[in-house]
Amino acid sequence: ATMSKKRLQQLTDSLTRSAKHFNRSEVECLIKLFHTLLPQPSSRSAPVGFDRNTFRDTLYRAFRMADDMVTDRVFRIFDRDNDNCISVVEWVEGLAVFLRGTLQERIKYCFEIYDLNGDGYISKEEVFQMLKNSLLKQPSEEDPDEGVKDLVDIAMKKMDYDHDGKLSLMDFEKAVRDENLLLEAFGPCLPDIK
Repeated sequence: ATMSKKRLQQLTDSLTRSAKHFNRSEVECLIKLFHTLLPQPSSRSAPVGFDRNTFRDTLYRAFRMADDMVTDRVFRIFDRDNDNCISVVEWVEGLAVFLRGTLQERIKYCFEIYDLNGDGYISKEEVFQMLKNSLLKQPSEEDPDEGVKDLVDIAMKKMDYDHDGKLSLMDFEKAVRDENLLLEAFGPCLPDIK
């Protein structure tokens, strides 16, 4: 289903305003790309957008992001209305932060990725889950989880400024502003510079 020129123009106008990091022609390209990547709807009533698998494939093809846990979290951040479908608006606005976000926006985005249960804190358990997934297992290790636990402790000590045993957005932000490399400390959830 191709959209009318008028509809495309209206959508481009509105998204050029809301997705601040893209110019008009970039927004238009992203809208068109979205429509070329769309799977054929299985029924007329199906929502128009990316389901989890299409989104995961797109992240893999475009950015080589292969960690299912991370891509699943990215899907949830993009899917702001939680309808299990990423609309064209969610796609363009999500990519604006994903590709060109300010440090502040990227800090918030990464924090939301790592806050697995959405309670506003990153707990030791959440850090453990993220790191366990993204670290390569060494065959020689007796208990690979031990190494991960040590890493979690080190990270928490370094980043938990108010010493309450969990990371608030403020803790996370302060740590990242002191040391930018900590932005993706618990797993790669942004595309690399390329």
